Amino acid sequence: MTSSQQHTPQRRTGSGFGALSTTSDVLAGIDLTGKLAVVTGGYSGIGLETTRALAGAGARVVVPSRRLDVAEAAVADLPGVEVEALDLSDLDSVGAFAGRFLAAGRGIDVLVNSAGVMACPETRVGPGWESQFATNHLGHFALVNRLWPALTADGGARVVAVSSRGHQLSAIRWDDPHFRIGYDKWQAYGQAKTANALFALHLDVLGRDVGVRAFSLHPGEINTALVRHVSDEERIAAGWVDADGNWSLDFKTPQQGAATQVWAATSPRLAGLGGVYCEDCDIAEPAAPPAPSGAADGELDHSVLTSGVSPHASDPAQAARLWTLSAGLTGVDAFAV
Repeated sequence: MTSSQQHTPQRRTGSGFGALSTTSDVLAGIDLTGKLAVVTGGYSGIGLETTRALAGAGARVVVPSRRLDVAEAAVADLPGVEVEALDLSDLDSVGAFAGRFLAAGRGIDVLVNSAGVMACPETRVGPGWESQFATNHLGHFALVNRLWPALTADGGARVVAVSSRGHQLSAIRWDDPHFRIGYDKWQAYGQAKTANALFALHLDVLGRDVGVRAFSLHPGEINTALVRHVSDEERIAAGWVDADGNWSLDFKTPQQGAATQVWAATSPRLAGLGGVYCEDCDIAEPAAPPAPSGAADGELDHSVLTSGVSPHASDPAQAARLWTLSAGLTGVDAFAV
């Protein structure tokens, strides 16, 4: 069996970290001086905490941003951090960013795909694509493929795709990935997060022989701007807040929420591994079968989401199929013969 046929087992490594670990905990003793990281969404929420942590460990960090003024203000006090224009929902913008980056001749050691939207009203971008699938997955798919020469320049790069436990809400809707019929904001979010996990799984298969490894992850539940499209009623029904608006004590701080993606991007324990879905700063176990949901269409039954990764988000055959679909939609494939 060749290395391209081997898959890292989806089981815990005993990392020594857990749900309450912070970015400082997982980076203790790690020096990133001389490394370059690209963090999409690296100016808000757990993306900003990821930027702060990587820069604090010595890395130079490029933060692609759709809102340049907001991003520049957010990272103004962080040494070694640069802001560049990028709109993941616009493939021309993705291509322009990648072109500028490659022209500078810089290599990438870490690429964290942290930007994303959740449960937004039905929105169409590009050629009529559903916006969550387009932004969370297709934009990142195109970005990684466009930046492939930089990812392979020095060898040993890691690509980290920020998925979510929400992937359990939907497999890939092969017959209607863009919800031409019957848009459901939570199923659309679930499909996009499944796509993030499958993307990392197949990218790892394609890239490991040249030293590029990929990981996906659930960061945990965190109160950030990502929840802006979720109503107060939905937050209460999901158990995120109580009737008085107090957030659940089960929610992580941004520093805890960013820890798993920082761990996946830097941990020596993951050397030689890849393609797996992580949570709480370790490789996750396979998820238990979901319980029946009592939620009405368009509502989230938070109780059906469990730890671990579902079979539909860890299936190599579906990962390869999604890669083919995504390459056809975006017109970009660094591995096309």
